[in-house]
Amino acid sequence: MIVGTLGANIIGNWDVLSYVPSSNSLKDTDDGRLQEMPKQHVHGDDPSPPMDPSLNVFFTMNDLKQGKRIPIYFSTKDPSTSPHLLPKQESDSIPFSLSQLPELLEFFSFPERSPQAKAMECTLSECEVEPLMGEIKFCANSLESMLDSAKGFFGTETEFHALTTKHLSKHTALLQNYTVLEVPKVVKTPKMVACHSMPYPYAVFYCHGQEGDHKLFELSLRGDNGERVEVVGVCHVDTSHWNPDHVAFRVLHTRPGESSVCHFFPADNIIWVASPTIIKLVV
Repeated sequence: MIVGTLGANIIGNWDVLSYVPSSNSLKDTDDGRLQEMPKQHVHGDDPSPPMDPSLNVFFTMNDLKQGKRIPIYFSTKDPSTSPHLLPKQESDSIPFSLSQLPELLEFFSFPERSPQAKAMECTLSECEVEPLMGEIKFCANSLESMLDSAKGFFGTETEFHALTTKHLSKHTALLQNYTVLEVPKVVKTPKMVACHSMPYPYAVFYCHGQEGDHKLFELSLRGDNGERVEVVGVCHVDTSHWNPDHVAFRVLHTRPGESSVCHFFPADNIIWVASPTIIKLVV
């Protein structure tokens, strides 16, 4: 039976951007399976129907140049007003299993065929899919579980901290052209864990990572309307094991193993990286 009440006990502003391992804690995650990841521009003519504007986050390494103008979709969702991670004690009191979805829908008072029910089913299903070969993945529904699982991936003696995309001015346009203001910086880190926020009644993050399969970077962007963004992005080098139906291949007109796939992280995602992290300019 589900116990506890949601809402009143949701933690306030979540402002944890670094973590140094202590003598306590524990557990384990990057691929191309996420179909709900924000979706880049289509290269060349495409006779197919117009593409969802939110697919404008995928790009190639050739776009990482100072002065390059790129169409990018950034969600206007404000992380500070989004659902926050529950305290571990409360999250542990609520089942988090696809097999218990009917009970969860009753607890949250969502009709069986409602959009909320479908979103919960999608999130729980994604969290229970087996990881790809060489991948580590987990879903976190509390800050403690996220840190403990990340620590298991990085190692008990490794310090790690978080990177996030930051909007430096009021964000109003979902899709517009952004100009790369400076030479991009590469974040040199042996390991990374990308945590994507998922649709759920309270905050849930799908986290995944692999070693040596990525190039992480930071960019300074200015939108045509003057908006400024410090954005974090990643290029996945080896895509040979990805699902051929992944939306990135349709957007970039390529296939698994033919090229790397790059994408930006929205502001409500968290990218954990092993320290020390050396940042250098792309040349």
